[in-house]
Parts: sequence; C-alpha cells; structure tokens
Amino acid sequence: MKLAEDMKNCAAQIDGFFETFFADEAREHRLADAMRYSTMSGGKRIRPYLTMKTAELLGADPAVALPFAAALELVHTYSLIHDDLPCMDDDDYRRGRLTCHKMFDEATAVLAGDALLTDAFSVLVNAPCTDRQKAEAVKVLAEAAGSRGMVAGQMTDLEAERHAISFDTLKRLYANKTGALMRASVLLGCIAADCRDASIRNAFVRYAENIGMTFQIVDDLLDKYGDCSIGKPLGSDEKNGKNTYLTFVSPEEAKADAERLTSDAKAAVSTIAGGEVLADLADMLLHRQK
Repeated sequence: MKLAEDMKNCAAQIDGFFETFFADEAREHRLADAMRYSTMSGGKRIRPYLTMKTAELLGADPAVALPFAAALELVHTYSLIHDDLPCMDDDDYRRGRLTCHKMFDEATAVLAGDALLTDAFSVLVNAPCTDRQKAEAVKVLAEAAGSRGMVAGQMTDLEAERHAISFDTLKRLYANKTGALMRASVLLGCIAADCRDASIRNAFVRYAENIGMTFQIVDDLLDKYGDCSIGKPLGSDEKNGKNTYLTFVSPEEAKADAERLTSDAKAAVSTIAGGEVLADLADMLLHRQK
C-alpha cells in the first residue's frame, strides 16, 4: 500500500474515532463546537499515523492503538490552539482557515485547548488494554506534553523572541516543542504493542527525533519561502521576532541538514520489519510543501 493511501486510511480511522468522541451530548455546545472545529481541521495526522504504524509493525491490536493515537492528536490540537493565541504566536490562520480564537473568541479557544488536553488522558485510560499499559501511556504522554517536553519548548520559544540565542538552544527548543510529541508517537505505538525490547524502542525513538528536527527545519524554510495560500501567512516567524534555523545557517545548509537527518532516521528503522513505510514517511516530510 502506498504511503499516501495508508495515511489517508489512518486519518479516516482517527476521524471516525473523533466523530464518536464529539457526539457526546454532555459537553457544553459552544465548547464542543470549538474543540471539534480545531480537531477536525484537515491536518496531516502525522503523529497519530506514527503511533498506529509503529503499533501495527509490532503486531499490536488496532483497538488499542487507535485511542492511543487519538489521545496524542487531541494534545497536539490543544497545543496548536494555544500557539495561535495573541499572547503566543498571534496567528489568524492555520491550515488555510481561521484559527480557533478568530472563529470563536480568545476565552473559548483557551477553554477548548484546556478541554482537549484533559480529555486526552480520559481517552488513554479508557483504552482496551492492561492497566500497566495505560499507566505507561499516561506517563509518556504527560512527560512529552508537559514542563519537560512540549510546554518547555514553547516557553523557550517565547523567551527567545527578539533575543539572541545560541544554535544549541534553538535545537533544544525544537527537540522539546516538536520532537517531544514525535517521540511520544512512536513510544505510544510500542506500548500499544506491549513491546518492552529496549533496542526496538530506541530505534523508533531515534527515527522520531530525526524526523522531528527535519520537520521543524522544513517548517522554517516554508515559513520564509512557502506558499501562503496553503497555510499561515509567510514570514510570521520573522514578524514575531523568532529565532529559526535560518537565523544560524543558509537555506542551502538547512536543506543539507534536513537531508542528513532524514538519512539517519531511515537508517534507524532499517532493520525493523516493514520499516520501509517509515522511510517513505521520512522522505515525504523532507519534501513536503505545506
């Protein structure tokens, strides 16, 4: 099965899960509308795809992998809602349409993000697996999203606006802000499969860390040279005084680094049975245009 078709099928499963999830009439309607608006906004679903594909390659029950993947996407969506707020990146558009706070209002956007983050852990603990797997999944996702992971990266990002930082600090920022959820993606897949082999887990983590950094480098290139009709406006990072990969290296050097990281990612999973699809994903992320 070709990668694009495989990812489309995965996205359909995730969307099907969310259709049921958001059908809960117990939620306050405006809040539910804002949560649904941002979650069902047509994203690439890369992180949940990584969870489900890792789980599949390791022989997991799809019924376990799906809620793990969905919980991760809820956390990712919450982070995007909050990232777009005026007090953060102050973006009016994401994925070609109005951001949550522009479609609704700032307070609703804050609460929608809060709800998505909290509900993610409810989804995890209701997965059809052992209590041990649930506990480990909660630990992995909480650490990836929290003050030693994604949120730490976001804080560093804010502090670095209009201030000079080192290249090493930028890389740590990216490893937290983007890489942490990428690592969690594959680890959740391993947990869904109840894979405790450290060498296998480490191979997936190395893969995820490399594609996470590649993803961010390409993001920086697209922010400067991409097509504003397919996402947020060009130059938003520069407008906000952000340090990016291009603050420290030329576009040609950035592309070379992204290519090297992609090669390293592919090498990390080269001995995993069926890992060719992950190699294809790494190439896709390197060459993406949005």
